[in-house]
Amino acid sequence: MIHEKENNPLSGYVMLIVVILILGLSVFALTISKNPVFIVILLLACGLMPGFFYVNPNGSRVLVLFGNYKGTVKKNGFFWVNPFYIKKFISLRARNFDSERIKVNDKVGNPILIGVILVWKVENTYKAAFDVDDYENFVRIQSDAAVRKLAGRYPYDNFEDDEAEITLRSGLDEVNRALEETLSQRLEIAGIEVIEARIGYLAYASEIAGAMLRRQQATAIVAARHKIVEGAVSMVEMALEDLSKREVIELDEERKAAMVSNLMVVLCADKDITPVVNSGTLNH
Repeated sequence: MIHEKENNPLSGYVMLIVVILILGLSVFALTISKNPVFIVILLLACGLMPGFFYVNPNGSRVLVLFGNYKGTVKKNGFFWVNPFYIKKFISLRARNFDSERIKVNDKVGNPILIGVILVWKVENTYKAAFDVDDYENFVRIQSDAAVRKLAGRYPYDNFEDDEAEITLRSGLDEVNRALEETLSQRLEIAGIEVIEARIGYLAYASEIAGAMLRRQQATAIVAARHKIVEGAVSMVEMALEDLSKREVIELDEERKAAMVSNLMVVLCADKDITPVVNSGTLNH
């Protein structure tokens, strides 16, 4: 199996001087002697010119000669190689990929919209150039496939799966770590290094978004009511204990029940309570 290897080409500046000298001497000699041999030398000098190329920082050139891989130039600068080399440019810079929002089903079957943000770069130029047809398109397709697989492993939330410890909404650190591992395995075949992968967008699909929002609101209301009732019971219990300790008034069971009922209504009501003043005795 062929692996990536680095090619060290000749300096382009040195070869440029050589080519210019050959061209100048050939033209001068041809002008003086009219010898056709110098025409051939002139043509050969012109044939050397396609061998010049340059590499920018964080760039590379994959060199191929008649189907044979001759190495990769990763040094930046101006170089010269065999004019018959095919010089394929591959960028080594980090790139961002923001996937489209795709509709998938989570672990419990709810349709959701999810998108991923991926930061990647080419690590192995040989794999990127020869092991896949188009490495940029490969990244896009494999990212979508990884997102679909990931969404099927976790529920959106734990409303319908109470035993779920990790969900797409609450367990972002674990989910993003799993997404990064999955993408690294899938993109390794193309020589791609995954720098970072995370969920960029997550929401219920439009057909169930309204119902899920009402369910979340109902859950929040129930939780709030539970806290209100729990606090009201504590306050009523404390009030009865204080009245008993201070011997402010003696209450039988019926009056205790009435007091508890009134206090619970006051403490748990959504709206302000209008007090009713009893101008008679407690028995009327």
